[in-house]
Amino acid sequence: MTLLHNPVVRGFAPDPSMVRVGDWYYVANSSFEWFPTIPIHRSRDLAHWEYAGHVRGAVPGDSLAGVPDSGGIWAPSLSWDGERFWMTYAIVRSVGTPYFDADTYITTAADVGGKWTAPRRVASHGFDPALFHDEGRLWLLNLQNDCRPGGRRFAGIVATELDHDTLTPTGATHLLLQHERLVEGPKLVRRGGWYYLLLAEGGTGFEHGVLVARSRTVTGPYELDDRPLLTSRDDPSVPLQKAGHGELLELPGGDWVLSHLAARPVQTPDGPRCTLGRETAIQAVTWDADGWPRLRQGGRHPAVEVDVASSPTPVDQAPYSDGPLGWPWSSPRAYPDSSWADTTTRPDWIRLRGRHGPESRWAHSLLAQRITEHRAEAEVTVEARPLTFTQAAGLVLWYGAEAYLSLHLTWAEPEGEGQHGQQWRGGGRTVLSLVERDEGGTRQVAVVAVDVRAPLVLGVTVEGADARFWYVRNGVRAPVGPELDFSRLSDDYGSRLRFTGAMAGIHVWDLVDAGFTADFSRFRLHCTAG
Repeated sequence: MTLLHNPVVRGFAPDPSMVRVGDWYYVANSSFEWFPTIPIHRSRDLAHWEYAGHVRGAVPGDSLAGVPDSGGIWAPSLSWDGERFWMTYAIVRSVGTPYFDADTYITTAADVGGKWTAPRRVASHGFDPALFHDEGRLWLLNLQNDCRPGGRRFAGIVATELDHDTLTPTGATHLLLQHERLVEGPKLVRRGGWYYLLLAEGGTGFEHGVLVARSRTVTGPYELDDRPLLTSRDDPSVPLQKAGHGELLELPGGDWVLSHLAARPVQTPDGPRCTLGRETAIQAVTWDADGWPRLRQGGRHPAVEVDVASSPTPVDQAPYSDGPLGWPWSSPRAYPDSSWADTTTRPDWIRLRGRHGPESRWAHSLLAQRITEHRAEAEVTVEARPLTFTQAAGLVLWYGAEAYLSLHLTWAEPEGEGQHGQQWRGGGRTVLSLVERDEGGTRQVAVVAVDVRAPLVLGVTVEGADARFWYVRNGVRAPVGPELDFSRLSDDYGSRLRFTGAMAGIHVWDLVDAGFTADFSRFRLHCTAG
């Protein structure tokens, strides 16, 4: 037996889809607007996970330019047909509208870290597609979206059989189940003459859960279990909240587990907020006398510590690498490329060329890494000489274009003067500007004049819901501005739908010439559990 500690993949790793192939377990997660697209982790024992690659080419043209925050790739489904891996996923281009404007794709690969086939578009009934392989037949499951005025945006779960080679439908689309509550994320598994349909219920927030239905045939009718398999919505004291979006997997010895998403909130005066986003967890599952899956620990709440029937074996493969700007780095809406992110000109430094501003959905020069614990510290050495207020470079805590905290080098008028653009006359000073952005707008919190004749060390310390920025002056950390509300960088703040997680990174912009560059070295993000 192996003791695992949930979450097993920590910090912004939602919508897990897990398979076992040989001695390895693999889990794929949503990437939304971020690249690399559809990150995949692997494990020998279900407890210790490492990055194993991603689905390169998942987005046609390798660009999500213009896609809103929390759009992009939703809920990929990873499967194995005995010969190759299959991945199906939806690219959602509209968030908060009745249409979603989603395209569903399928791609395959012999190795998760290898070359994936060019994605092929298939029937796009809604988001959260999944594939089910059954005795040589291939079924596409999907949420059905009724976009009409007065229609149900979650109008039931449908299944369409596809031809293996052409991926075209071989017959009619079947309605498997409708439910009065919101259900999505369908996954099918076969056991003991039954087809079990797992459903993500209640949305992705604190009301989330996993329902199970079953049928003797793939196309139904499906009978719903009379209780959720998993949820934490009835007890705010459960450490793993938002538990839902589950998938069942049989282990080699006949035991079963449930992979699912969950979140670890911090408490704030405005209620719980999950700054780390939704993460990947695993539960042990048994089957009751009536043939329904149940959590082995009893009840329906997720456990933090879980014993699973697996035996660790030596890892005989080197960790996967995407290169110097690959994982754990991520960038919004496109891969970093040498036109704006350069690691060759100056060894051991990253040179970023400024492009659009931080609220752009097209060309923001940002590299970021996932924050995985409630205690975290990030720091970086930056060398830059901005000459205008339209140029800036620095350290950022990032959730999205309407939720970030940034400490950056930029230009400002002489102390005591208003913002009149005197840089064109050669005056002014170089400053550190601390800015916070939320739905209420952008606010400059503090300004500190600095000497940039030598590289400057910038940093930020996160403790729960608080973030404190600082820089190194005369060998000592000097705070910049007051503590800021880090909890605003969460799914739970504001009125708009948000699905990702907080990240720490570096960014640069140049709104006039797109030629200003800044050099960064010794970026460090240290996250401490506990």
